[in-house]
Amino acid sequence: MAVSIDTLYLSIAELGKQLRERKISSEELTRAYLDRLEKLGPKLNAVVTVMREQALVEAKQADEELRAKRDRGPLHGIPYGVKDLLATKGVPTTWGAEPYRKRVFDYDATVISKLRNAGAVLTAKLAMVELAGGFGYNRADASFTGPCRTPWNLEFWAGGSSSGSGAAVAAALVPFAIGSETSGSILTPASYCGVSGLRPTYGRVSRHGAMALSWTLDKLGPMCRTAEDYGLVLAVLAGRDPLDPSSERRMFEFPEANPPKKYRIGILANATTNVQPEVKRNFEESLKILANFATLEEKVALPNLPFSDVLGTVLRAEEASAFRELLESGDLWKLRSAQDKAAAHATTMVLAVDYLQAMKVRTAMKKAMHEVFSKYDAIIAPGRSTVAYPIDREFSKAYSAKVSGPAIGTLITSCNVVGLPAVCIPNGFGENGLPTSIQLNGKVWSEARLIGIAQAYQKVTDWHRRRPSVS
Repeated sequence: MAVSIDTLYLSIAELGKQLRERKISSEELTRAYLDRLEKLGPKLNAVVTVMREQALVEAKQADEELRAKRDRGPLHGIPYGVKDLLATKGVPTTWGAEPYRKRVFDYDATVISKLRNAGAVLTAKLAMVELAGGFGYNRADASFTGPCRTPWNLEFWAGGSSSGSGAAVAAALVPFAIGSETSGSILTPASYCGVSGLRPTYGRVSRHGAMALSWTLDKLGPMCRTAEDYGLVLAVLAGRDPLDPSSERRMFEFPEANPPKKYRIGILANATTNVQPEVKRNFEESLKILANFATLEEKVALPNLPFSDVLGTVLRAEEASAFRELLESGDLWKLRSAQDKAAAHATTMVLAVDYLQAMKVRTAMKKAMHEVFSKYDAIIAPGRSTVAYPIDREFSKAYSAKVSGPAIGTLITSCNVVGLPAVCIPNGFGENGLPTSIQLNGKVWSEARLIGIAQAYQKVTDWHRRRPSVS
């Protein structure tokens, strides 16, 4: 039975309903997504490895179990992809970098094991910026797979560093994907590709088997068609893992049992200062919609603390440790980004006293941010200040400094420094037919509340239903 393109753009919940009603099988669905991965993956530079043989075995098993009424939950029989920094037994895990292009692990990351136990079907390892942006980069082609393109306009970037995850979901190569964020790497591709992305609280999801860029900053999270979808995925991923000491034993209940009758949302101060006109317009229209089920408070200011300096110090020190073997091997020259090669050794110059001081300041930052965020169900801002960057220009030269969106950058940096969760959802289009978005950031462990707000927004809008014309 041929699977229609309409079916491939359905949400996880909708696909699950069709699987259980026997309107489609997991094997048919998986074959259709595999075909699309092989056809469009190279056009978008979004795919590293297609796992056809293994995926079809898993899909057939899922069908057999569903027929036997052994239902593992909402993800049973649903195909998905992962950013290529997650260890996958017997399959190359490249970290997007030439020095690791042929490296194969003999175990699976905890995230992959949990998804397999939930019946999900792994179809592909997805493209990423090399080393997840470690050592810095200033062009879209900082990966051996080349510049990953947003399916909305192939002359523009999908965003980093979880570029393949964002592009693959947007183009219906997979219904959901796993990305990672250290400072913006889920929110940015979600925004540039017009999909729904979730950055969990630090410690919510095990990172065992994931490439470490910065072990006190890294988070793994889902990128999906809808807000409901990432609630379904996070329910599988969340929880304590003895293989990851930083993971927390925290309950994640979805949907939230007792949501407020009216949400309280703070609007980030200067949220639309120095942003593109379409970004501002779409953000203001989103606020009008949110006002129907939320109380909005304007000009919420973040603490005046050196978030960027602290994040930079912590990141440089930890990535120097994480990639010490690469630094000492002489293989840096194999990296694609010239900035990577030039900046890598400088990371080893961070003094221990500076790193320890930065970690000390982070404790004070957590307290100050909690005082602000505990007053709200979410603090809202545009996802990014511009639409996606052109793939043929340095980022610093892509758009005028007049649209740098400093308040948005500070929000992303500060929330990552202290480990707060966020969701990103599409809210319209801007220049060159490219998507824009809003981001909702919350206090620690508030993912269910953020998802509830995003769901409420998506119930009365259809931006998450729009499709790019790539084929």
